[in-house]
Amino acid sequence: MYLKQSFRRKLIAAGLALIALPLSAMAAQNDGSAAKPLRVILVPADGGTEDGTKKDFQPIFSAIEQSTGLKFDIKVGQSYGSVVEAMCNGAADIAWYGPLSYLQAKERGCSELLALAVRKGQSVYYSGVFARTDAGIDGLADLKGKKVALGDVNSTSSFAVPVAMMMAGGVEPARDLASINMAGSHANVLKALAEGLVDAGGASFDSFEKAVNGNAIDPSKVKVIAKSAPIPYPPLAIHPKVEGDVKAKLRDAFNNIDKLPGITKEQIRGYGGGKVDGYTANVSEEDMAAAGKMFELVTDQVKQDIMKKASAR
Repeated sequence: MYLKQSFRRKLIAAGLALIALPLSAMAAQNDGSAAKPLRVILVPADGGTEDGTKKDFQPIFSAIEQSTGLKFDIKVGQSYGSVVEAMCNGAADIAWYGPLSYLQAKERGCSELLALAVRKGQSVYYSGVFARTDAGIDGLADLKGKKVALGDVNSTSSFAVPVAMMMAGGVEPARDLASINMAGSHANVLKALAEGLVDAGGASFDSFEKAVNGNAIDPSKVKVIAKSAPIPYPPLAIHPKVEGDVKAKLRDAFNNIDKLPGITKEQIRGYGGGKVDGYTANVSEEDMAAAGKMFELVTDQVKQDIMKKASAR
């Protein structure tokens, strides 16, 4: 009798443990079939519009769909944080992040590297701090007392790296800047700069180039006051629970994206909508982790202080 009761208690305990697990821990990821397309979510690097970030990646996924038979459902997240949450609660199978957002998801066990864009043999990009030429700013130290725009708090190159460069240059943003405009995206940072709402802003060079090419900003009125060390390109990542054969198909397709039917070299785009030569699935978790050292100065307390400053009237 004791053994039966003990066994029953164990079954009940096991059942309660299963109930306590998050739904994402129990649910299987989608398999790329027509009934369960792979759910792709992209960070809103260009404001999150359907004509922005999604347009940059649609030809790539369409070519992979044509080549492999895998189906995709592509969406743009409302924020960087929402993309991390979508992956970590099982609502997405593939994500495109900045390196900082990727590392946040990786730490939570819900992302592994899938592919990086390749341009001129490299998979790196750069962040910068840009200033209006009429703002009297020649270096990072001159930002003291100035109005500065930053992107999403979880963005690598419109927040974490610009803030880290400021701090390394002796500027404590929450203490030394006149005001901080949390613009939410690279495009919005550059728009605020172009319209004279701020004196300086942090954004990626890819987004700056896109804004210049789209006549959204006049390069004669803006100058670079700081450029970062190379940063690994924002990665495409996949949920660890996606089936192994699906991962293999995807990695092979990304390695050969420039050779797949249904896509031209002009349509192979990467971060900021810039043309890239292709993608590689031969990616290094160690390199991505090393990139995290670039913004070690940007602690949670630093973020909180900046957000508090930004909300002050």
